[in-house]
Amino acid sequence: MACDLILALDVPTREEAAPILRQLRGELRWVKIGLQMFTAYGPDYVRAVADEGFNIFLDLKLHDIPNTVAKAVESLAPLPIGMLTLHTAGGREMMACARKAQQQTKPDLLLLGVTVLTSMDAIGLSEIGVGVAPETQVSRLGRLAVDAGLNGLVCSPLEVALLRSQLPAGVQLVTPGIRPAGEAGGDDQKRIMTPADAARAGSSYIVVGRPILKAANPADATRALLAELKNP
Repeated sequence: MACDLILALDVPTREEAAPILRQLRGELRWVKIGLQMFTAYGPDYVRAVADEGFNIFLDLKLHDIPNTVAKAVESLAPLPIGMLTLHTAGGREMMACARKAQQQTKPDLLLLGVTVLTSMDAIGLSEIGVGVAPETQVSRLGRLAVDAGLNGLVCSPLEVALLRSQLPAGVQLVTPGIRPAGEAGGDDQKRIMTPADAARAGSSYIVVGRPILKAANPADATRALLAELKNP
């Protein structure tokens, strides 16, 4: 199964993002715009990045009552986005309503259900009343999401093999928490894996931010990651 690369554009300003995007035009297809950039610049920035030739993964992790999430999906549908996230913890009804809204307004949009954030470990889950291991919760939420009609999930790469054994082959698995071999974490992600290992496990897409954004040459770092994914 082929695995593709998504750049997490997690920088403070569009001015900081601009030279990175210029370097990466033609090097990679997907850019993830998250809460930081979306709340700062809104839908116009999504359009601007798409106009530069990138496919957009809008990572807003929607989580509210079913009708509100469905209306949010409808509101976002006119944007040039290919992926959109919502929290599986919102439950079956919320996900089903979001899926229905997506099918009616933007049929080619991939709705991704976020399972357990890569910043969470067993201790963090226990603190919010979830007394099971992360992989158990990911499995539970992943199966619920697929039952509710979603055909894509966000999970840590550590749970990819487990989900591949439990879910239909066509489910897309998007994995943050990726660190090149030999690179220390040093951030808030706890459940991590190398790009090659994630590809071998069955990730459909890996999401990489800091190893590209902080590289001396982001284009070289991107090419190295893509080469690793082609020959995991």
